[in-house]
Amino acid sequence: MRISVDMDRCESHGQCVFAAPEVFSFDDEDYLVYDSAPDDAVRGGVEKAAMSCPVRAITLAPAS
Repeated sequence: MRISVDMDRCESHGQCVFAAPEVFSFDDEDYLVYDSAPDDAVRGGVEKAAMSCPVRAITLAPAS
């Protein structure tokens, strides 16, 4: 699975961080950082994170 976050749309609500903290987090300057190719073991949390994003900034795609 590949994750892409449109940083122009992201408003740092943090719902993704709550849904999948092993993939999404904020750095010291409150900038979102994420693993763009996480292990499939966290797929459920990542899908929940994408669905919970209020501005729909997270896109999921199959691994290439």
